[in-house]
Amino acid sequence: MKRLVLASVLAVLTAAIVAAQGFDQGWGQGWGRLRYAPPRFPTKDSFDGSFNFCRGMYESDRREAGGMGWWTDYPDADINFSIRLSELTKTRVSKQSDGEPNYLVVRLTDEALFNCPWIEMEDVGVMRLSDAEVKRLREYLLKGGFLYVDDFWGEQAWEQWAEEIGRVLDPKKYPIVDLSPSHPLFRTMFEIAKLPQIPSINHWMRSGGGTSERGEDSAIPDIRGISDEHGRLMVLMTHDTDISDAWEREGEDPRYFYLFSPDGYAVGINVVIYALTH
Repeated sequence: MKRLVLASVLAVLTAAIVAAQGFDQGWGQGWGRLRYAPPRFPTKDSFDGSFNFCRGMYESDRREAGGMGWWTDYPDADINFSIRLSELTKTRVSKQSDGEPNYLVVRLTDEALFNCPWIEMEDVGVMRLSDAEVKRLREYLLKGGFLYVDDFWGEQAWEQWAEEIGRVLDPKKYPIVDLSPSHPLFRTMFEIAKLPQIPSINHWMRSGGGTSERGEDSAIPDIRGISDEHGRLMVLMTHDTDISDAWEREGEDPRYFYLFSPDGYAVGINVVIYALTH
């Protein structure tokens, strides 16, 4: 029922934009034009006590098909998610003077990192962190920060991510564990029966509706986490799925929207609310 309500609300909001602007001239072309915008770094005025979508920046040492390193899905996913979060919850979202969400890109060595209770990173299967970044990210997480990573596919990407996060958090002390549907994250706001496999819109179109971007190597999506000594979830990872594309590309194809965006927003909103309340 909650998923149907979410889908209905999103559909009504999207229809309003479509009716006002026309689909081809709406989000797909409007917000899409920002896809290659330069990173918006924090300033002294960036944090006003409301929610900022903070995206973590990192260096890549290789490239995955369909990925762009830290830049993946930026900034449309950040903008769209911030707007939907403000519409579907009572969360106050920080805004620019023109009304646009105050989304931010944060270097892991920047002191501004500690103003972000929640950060997101994508395509982390190509990530390589410096020793300084490892130390600072560890400090951030152990002080109460929350990291959500998404949109990395296949075993090679998983192994590289596991290696890097293992430098941040010793896997002997902070192991990666699978999250079952009984975890509170699955019902923080919306009831989620299982993690959806959401493909990028490009793969979905090119494959004629396929959802696994690496074939058998990514056939089953998984959701895993790392907790501290008190059981607080510090790191959440959705692997072999692209939750963020359901936000970024919601206005580009009505079929893609109805198939994937309600589930993608349900996961994202649950993650944020869980992170901000635990």
